[in-house]
Amino acid sequence: MGAERLDAVAAASWGKDRIDLFWVGPARDLWHRTWDGARWTDPESLGGTLASAPAVTAWRESQMEVFAVFPDGSLRDRYWDGESWHPWESLGGDLVGTPAASSWGDERLDVFASGRDGALWHRFWDGARWVPWEALPT
Repeated sequence: MGAERLDAVAAASWGKDRIDLFWVGPARDLWHRTWDGARWTDPESLGGTLASAPAVTAWRESQMEVFAVFPDGSLRDRYWDGESWHPWESLGGDLVGTPAASSWGDERLDVFASGRDGALWHRFWDGARWVPWEALPT
């Protein structure tokens, strides 16, 4: 993180002395660095072309997932499996704004985002698959 202005920052922790920090870089790509209890790692680009701030959640020790809306309105995610980052994947949608992500247990992820239609949309990972988008009453 240099002198650029950071407007889009998200953070999560999946264990003792661990913080993962994410932000949108000047080229609209996702950047990441970690705190290991003693020092910050060097920043790394995780690529992508983000149209939103990132959202991140940890769903088990050494496991986390980061989400962002892309310019085409789709929600995309990347996840850390404890050893490496998996490529961006599209979760679909016709979205705007910044998503929100949460986990309430191992293998359970929930993500929420505003649709271009004005609805609040929800999708979740049930431990085996991504359940289709559902509009939530507001």
